[in-house]
Amino acid sequence: MLPRPARSATLLATAAVAVTAFAGPAAAAPVFGAHSFAGGNWGGYVSFGSFTTATASWTEPSVTCNSRNDLFAPWVGIDGDGSSTVEQTGVATDCSSGRPVYQAWYEMYPAAPVYYSNTVSAGDHISATVTRTGTNTYQLSISDTTKGWTKTVTKSLTSRHSSAEAIIESPTDSYPTINGGVTFTGVKFNGTNLASTSPSALDADDRGTYTWTPGVIASDGTDFTITRH
Repeated sequence: MLPRPARSATLLATAAVAVTAFAGPAAAAPVFGAHSFAGGNWGGYVSFGSFTTATASWTEPSVTCNSRNDLFAPWVGIDGDGSSTVEQTGVATDCSSGRPVYQAWYEMYPAAPVYYSNTVSAGDHISATVTRTGTNTYQLSISDTTKGWTKTVTKSLTSRHSSAEAIIESPTDSYPTINGGVTFTGVKFNGTNLASTSPSALDADDRGTYTWTPGVIASDGTDFTITRH
């Protein structure tokens, strides 16, 4: 994925080719790049500070592809708002084959995303955590508790430690129809409930016509749903 641009940023045309790990399905290896949308390319909540952990869960939503350009991912990460790096992991839904293909990935932006071959389906429960284990060392872990698999990697990247976030994003600025939106649960930064980390809400642009907007954080302090408007 990519850092959130300044609010005045314009669309950039640069693209980076994704790197596939463990030879996942070709249709599920979309191209992500350094795209920025004036309307905002991140939707969700971000908190600012030198966080060492960011964790979130979600149920992978069922989608309807509207075009082969539709591509989006829920993810959790550190950095990216106010910095030029992002350490993140999530699940991409890619419609380039004409049907939704789900594939988990991690990314140490500006390096390309790396995809896993493990099967993910709509309705699966996903949990993801990014942990800064050293000054510039990160552990990225994602689990599909429905399918019973977990993938964990440790990577290094010089970074600013500027933010933590739970986000949905479309590098193509084109979302499928997401039935019921995306609900994040158990969102915590440094083990603290999202609501207690002074979070800022972000809207994601969708084709310049629609906006994906996060709802209020639930009374438990950790859960929210993002829907299209």
